[in-house]
Amino acid sequence: MILIGQYDSSFVRRVGIALTLYDLPFEHRPWSVFRDIEKIRPLNPLIRVPVLILDDGDALIESHAILDYLDCLMPEGKRLFPARQPERRHALKIASLATGLVDKAATLFYEIRLHQQVSEEYVARSRSQIAGALGVLEAERAERQSAYWFGENLGHADIAVACALRHFNEALPEMVSMTAYPALEAHCRNLEALPAFLKVSQPFVLPA
Repeated sequence: MILIGQYDSSFVRRVGIALTLYDLPFEHRPWSVFRDIEKIRPLNPLIRVPVLILDDGDALIESHAILDYLDCLMPEGKRLFPARQPERRHALKIASLATGLVDKAATLFYEIRLHQQVSEEYVARSRSQIAGALGVLEAERAERQSAYWFGENLGHADIAVACALRHFNEALPEMVSMTAYPALEAHCRNLEALPAFLKVSQPFVLPA
């Protein structure tokens, strides 16, 4: 398999970490959606990453769809999303909050850094949405004493949160102080020390 996209994208990184944890061999091509448009376009006309090229040549797009496919390759007990309800929907909710936070952070980044005329109304709305997501995630994590979000085993929800917060804090370092979110800060610090997170890592690169 071939994973396309740079690891400063939390969406690409969470796929790379999952592949690593699953011990699935893959080639990584760190193509940029800005510099490598014509390489990515035939694989995903939206020119978005991640893209995972399978051994039969099919190209999967969108991180959740890719992770769903990878989970299906694993026996139930090893999957990083629970297979059964209600555990599955709880994990999906946390992962969705994390990925939604990154989406808001990305659009806010472009609004602030790339537009000459910044919409203060849009900035205020985005900040409110980001703060809301962080508040819910902080409260949820603070209630749990387990090593990981849903017990003693690492899951996709943990990975999504850690990758999202790393991306957010590097792209918009002045936006939020993580000291206001101690449970999330500790959660992400612990995960970033794990071998798979250290291996699948890249500092944020400004779009160019």
